[in-house]
Amino acid sequence: MSEPVREPLRIGVLGAARITERALVDPARAAGHRLVAVAARDRSRAEAFAARHGVERVAGSYAELLADPEVEVVYNPLANGLHGPWNLAALAAGKHVLTEKPSASNAEEAAEVREAAAKSGTVFMEGFHYLFHPVTRRLHELLAGGELGELRRVETLVAIPAPEDGDPRWSLALAGGAVMDLGCYSLHAQRMLAPWAGGAPSLVSARGGERAGAPGVDEWLDAELAFPGGATGSARCHMAYDGLEMSCRIIGTKGEASAPNFVLPHLDDRVVVRTADGERTEHLGTRSSYAYQLEAFAARVREGTPVPLDADDAVATMTLVDACYRAAGFAPRPRSAVGG
Repeated sequence: MSEPVREPLRIGVLGAARITERALVDPARAAGHRLVAVAARDRSRAEAFAARHGVERVAGSYAELLADPEVEVVYNPLANGLHGPWNLAALAAGKHVLTEKPSASNAEEAAEVREAAAKSGTVFMEGFHYLFHPVTRRLHELLAGGELGELRRVETLVAIPAPEDGDPRWSLALAGGAVMDLGCYSLHAQRMLAPWAGGAPSLVSARGGERAGAPGVDEWLDAELAFPGGATGSARCHMAYDGLEMSCRIIGTKGEASAPNFVLPHLDDRVVVRTADGERTEHLGTRSSYAYQLEAFAARVREGTPVPLDADDAVATMTLVDACYRAAGFAPRPRSAVGG
């Protein structure tokens, strides 16, 4: 029997961010979804984006895009501080929302987004795309199947070379910082191990370093976590590292498994397993994690298929992010003014 034909999503894009091509445009084109509209603060940028990526039309503002009845899904890849305000606006307009992480500037704002999502009755999903790729699914299978034994330790590191000084990721007003951009992956990946750790982890301690010339913005942060079942975790992030590293190592009583790049597995799809029987390397495929994510999101919108990333999960992640900031001597990120 052939697969049923799913109606394409009708997507509107907020902004012309660099990540959009990889995170949305390519997967949408491959799956046959429609890119109905794009809006940007600079209309010429939106026009160039539309011409380059085959978007059907350019909206004059973010608000105009949200008012477009043909747009049913809003993709939000704006600067971190603009995720919360425009997620709230999109939900109020009755749109489904796929937002880049983090969903909001802090836990309080994330809770407001959760309330708005419940009120709208539409689908809200935060883009922790790594979770849908076979690399991460395999790490979970190895725990669930018992090959690694009981979980004892998790180590995650997400680090990149420093963006330029004027990059929005260094802006406190735009909710920048290493934890917001990178550490949220480290923390989220550990939270997702709750089924094999007796529950979700809690923060034990955190320390971090401030970016020179960017008061209140973290350049790096290391957090120690504890799980109810006795396992411990180290969640680290660094936004001025000497290279790119996005690794996850899971250690159990019978063995360990590691993914050299769990965040961008299309660059390295290995899972290395070490047990008493020896060491083996599994290759899980270089199809983009963003393609898997859009596939899951579309199934949620069209068929109601459950996804693990909802507004409740987003609040839990931001609560842990805020706790890390406070423990390391930083303030949680401030809310940003809406603009667009």
